[in-house]
Amino acid sequence: MAAAVAAVRPLVTVQSLEGDMATDTITTVALPDVMKASIRPDIVNFVHAQISNNKRQPYAVSKKAGHQTSAESWGTGRAVSRIPRVPGGGTHRAGQGAFGNMCRGGRMFAPTKIWRRWHRRVNVNQKRYAIVSAIAASAIPSLVQARGHRIESVPEFPLVISDSAESLEKTSAALKALKQIGAAPDADKAKESHSIRPGKGKMRNRRYINRKGPLLVYGSEGAKLVKAFRNIPGIDIVNVERLNLLKLAPGGHLGRFVIWTKSAFEKLDSIYGSFDKASEKKKGYVLPRSKMLNADLARIINSDEVQSVVKPIKKEVKKAPLKKNPLKNLNAMLKLNPYAKTARRMSLLAEADRVKAKKEKLEKKRSPITKEEASAIKTAGKAWYQTMISDSDYTEFEVFTKWLGVSQ
Repeated sequence: MAAAVAAVRPLVTVQSLEGDMATDTITTVALPDVMKASIRPDIVNFVHAQISNNKRQPYAVSKKAGHQTSAESWGTGRAVSRIPRVPGGGTHRAGQGAFGNMCRGGRMFAPTKIWRRWHRRVNVNQKRYAIVSAIAASAIPSLVQARGHRIESVPEFPLVISDSAESLEKTSAALKALKQIGAAPDADKAKESHSIRPGKGKMRNRRYINRKGPLLVYGSEGAKLVKAFRNIPGIDIVNVERLNLLKLAPGGHLGRFVIWTKSAFEKLDSIYGSFDKASEKKKGYVLPRSKMLNADLARIINSDEVQSVVKPIKKEVKKAPLKKNPLKNLNAMLKLNPYAKTARRMSLLAEADRVKAKKEKLEKKRSPITKEEASAIKTAGKAWYQTMISDSDYTEFEVFTKWLGVSQ
């Protein structure tokens, strides 16, 4: 959808600078097809991250670090760990653990090596796709503004200036040209953002930071404007035949404010080709086509052409009935077995009778006894006790015969 916005205007006005020859007609150039290419932030982000790795410098700790002592373990039997220990005496260092990554002054765990895989190879077609997407995004004011550029006073996007800018030699003239085309606020923003980096990076040869300003793209080799613009903070200058993703999309973020000279803008078609014509500079390269010309999917689906052939909306939705368990649901069981109701009733009545009979039996057992029965039980108990007392008399050996019930 964003590319379609740029495609609405097929011609771009060339902004004249002070000192150009006055003409009655306004110069225009055709919008190159590369400005209408699909914008893929995912590819741009990936390619930018991979390319950024290629400027890293190898680093590693010293191979000797942590091993520059003749430490040996004391072995077992001395009630200390078996870590190698520094020899000698008379100093705090003697007897201290060495070599191990847990020891003071020892080596680090898995020391960094310089043969790490620092650099990355990126597919040529992927790199081209990323650059094409970045160029297309630079033609959309909303994306450029979202990136933080001050473009309120810029007359038109993409911004194309006359080739007289390539002959500028003085920085004062360059600043004057920027002011004339409405790019001065963005350049001033970059200049004012110049500040000291927070953190330890300020000690590592990257003390100052500043925001990115406009990117100036020129077309003629050896143009003088390079010297005029190179001393303005935040402004980058690049030849159209050497466009770099790191400058077109700094940080992997689309929407860099790009100022094109007329000659550079006209070369874009020959460098990147079109959707149906191969590039003249890149062998066999054709611009990537979008999967959808109109990305407004909701509008396509709701269009009369699509809605006229699709099936009508199903208003009567048949819901699947809830299956009930007959073992738990009586109504479901009665549908399967009508006799279940009678069987259930009979079982309930039988259970009630059983409970009643059990209750009567317990009540009968628990009923109170008469005084005569209680007196008889008490008398029998006393007689048994007296018998037990007399039988436990061991004064005579013959008592055992009484127990055994035999006579000698």
